[in-house]
Amino acid sequence: MAWRQILFHTRAILTPHATTGLARFSTKSTPYLEKVGIPEFLNGIGKGLEAHVAKIESEIGDIQKLLVTRTLRLKKLGIPVKQRKLILKYTHKYRLGLWRPLARPMKS
Repeated sequence: MAWRQILFHTRAILTPHATTGLARFSTKSTPYLEKVGIPEFLNGIGKGLEAHVAKIESEIGDIQKLLVTRTLRLKKLGIPVKQRKLILKYTHKYRLGLWRPLARPMKS
């Protein structure tokens, strides 16, 4: 009888009662409140990517398609390797919520 109480008591301790803490952690990033387009995204990266804004905007369309674009499609658009790597690096960071383009004030 005592062994039964010990076994059931330790099982109760080992099993967690509250699993609500798991709901706080998610791998999906929350969408930003600010509207970010391809020009703002590429200008935020800088490093010469501003020259490709018109080309990427006409061929890819919107930021959601840019976030899932692969390197071969960017290569077909004629974007050099170094700049393709930058775009892919920052799209990955943006998807994870680790980076976003800075909001630049308008010149008056």
